Amino acid sequence: MEESKTTVVDTQSIIDKSTKDDLISIFNDLEERGYEPVKQMVAYLISGDPGYISSYKECRSRVLKYNREDILEVMLINFTKEWYIWD
Repeated sequence: MEESKTTVVDTQSIIDKSTKDDLISIFNDLEERGYEPVKQMVAYLISGDPGYISSYKECRSRVLKYNREDILEVMLINFTKEWYIWD
């Protein structure tokens, strides 16, 4: 009888990667339309008002899939990735 091994999947890294990919796509779409995605995202994250995110290509509804804390966490992890070792 063959032994089966349990595979451990890091679901948090999968979620973070998916969030990062979605945010990159949203930023690209906003930039394509001539907007400044960083300024729009900062205004949204600070105020909580989704009106700061353009509805172009459903960017606003795509951002609203995530809560603001998760967006900030993914952004901060990716920003500090080069000089901070994450567990």
